Amino acid sequence: MKIRVVQIWGFLMTVLGWIFVACTLAMEGWKISAIGGMGGSAVMKVAWYWSSLWRSCYTDSTAVTNCRDFPVLWSVNGYVQIVRGLLMGALSVGMLGFVLSLLGMECTYIGGKEKSKYRKICTGGCCHILSGVLSISAYAVYATYVSMENLDADITNLSYDLGTPLFLGWVGSVIQLAGGFFYLWSVCKSLLTVGSPESVKKNMLAATTSNLGQTTRPSSEIAAAEDGVALYCLCPPC
Repeated sequence: MKIRVVQIWGFLMTVLGWIFVACTLAMEGWKISAIGGMGGSAVMKVAWYWSSLWRSCYTDSTAVTNCRDFPVLWSVNGYVQIVRGLLMGALSVGMLGFVLSLLGMECTYIGGKEKSKYRKICTGGCCHILSGVLSISAYAVYATYVSMENLDADITNLSYDLGTPLFLGWVGSVIQLAGGFFYLWSVCKSLLTVGSPESVKKNMLAATTSNLGQTTRPSSEIAAAEDGVALYCLCPPC
């Protein structure tokens, strides 16, 4: 497969994964708990408690929602702070990966020489892989604390379920990881051979051939010069 095709696929996958992770940061319903009464064999849900990284809400059976925004940073639960920091760090590293990847892609005409572009695309791929690892860790931390709340012996606590943002974030993180590995795959072989003796010898041979082609005069010019010399010898100037 051509390097350009692999890099384009890597770019599309990293963009899609990064967007998924960014959306989960603003989505509601990271954990959900439905409560209600039981009547016979039917279960009637009369209220829902749900929470995100920024607020906690309660929705009753009439679809009226009351929310309480989380207070200042140092008053929020510790695990929420950890998840926020990991996701923001993942998005920042992903942005850096986008810049380096665009500079190093073969289909762009910026970024310097070939070896420099290879290094940029390799660094960009590593940034996307790191971004994916950070976001996966954030979702894992949140899911762990939700599970610990469910296993709490206190029966007065609500039992929460994992919400849609967590699963969407895990999918986006895996897609971004795959895109980063695509970047590395596209240049790993070329980056290893750029500084090898065979590559240096090949480049020197190509440069020598190019110089010879520039310094060698065309045969037509040589023939014209020889005719001029012969005419000068036959008809010298007065």
